Amino acid sequence: MSRMTPFSSPLLLGFDSMEKTLERLAKTGDGYPPYNIEKLQSDGEAVRLRITLAVAGFAESDLDVSTEENQLVIRGRQKDEEERDYLHRGIAARQFQRCFVLADGMRVVGAELRNGLLAIDLDRPEPQRLVRKINISVKD
Repeated sequence: MSRMTPFSSPLLLGFDSMEKTLERLAKTGDGYPPYNIEKLQSDGEAVRLRITLAVAGFAESDLDVSTEENQLVIRGRQKDEEERDYLHRGIAARQFQRCFVLADGMRVVGAELRNGLLAIDLDRPEPQRLVRKINISVKD
């Protein structure tokens, strides 16, 4: 018996990748590092988004921001300093990977690390409305 999903409708053609993306998002449960997403909009400009991650303790060289297919992937890796002799260790060298699924047309404008916050700006240029006439051929 096949599984019924909202994307099983015969009216939704080609949305298989969307269904897989939603399943992948449902599996992510780690809340580290915490983040904000804010909408930045100026008069007359396209909508811009800013994702801000709290990455205190990470240097620029410890962070990697990339796009893979339709995902924004942020990775952080800290090196554990072996030469220190801790009496108490409450701050661990930690690594993370945080992924955000990007809609078609979204692009990363830039990334900035300031005061332990990594801000990544995104925008989406206004798409052109495309109407195309499809010719109908008659075969008798």
